[in-house]
Amino acid sequence: MIRHIVMFKIKDEFKDEIPQLVKNFYGMKGKIEGMLDLEAGQDFLHSDRSWDLALITVFDTRAAFDAYQNHPVHLPVKKRMHEVRTASAACDFEF
Repeated sequence: MIRHIVMFKIKDEFKDEIPQLVKNFYGMKGKIEGMLDLEAGQDFLHSDRSWDLALITVFDTRAAFDAYQNHPVHLPVKKRMHEVRTASAACDFEF
C-alpha cells in the first residue's frame, strides 16, 4: 500500500477558504479507484512548525497512486490547490 501525505501553506488572501478546500478533498473520497482512504484537515495549533492544511490518502497499489495524479476527479482539486498555496511538501511511502 501507498500512503501519500501533502501539507500546504495557503496564501493569506485564501485562508478563509480553507474549510472549503477540506471539503474539496473529501469530495474525492470514494470516487477514485484504488484510493482506500482519505483524511484532510486544517491545522489548529498555528505554531512556527505548522502548515495550514494537510491531506493524507492511502492507495492499494503504486499503479493506483500513479493513476490518481491525472484522475479527472483529482485534477480540479489539484488545480485549485496550485492557485491558493504558497508552498507544499509531500511524503509518499509504501507500508
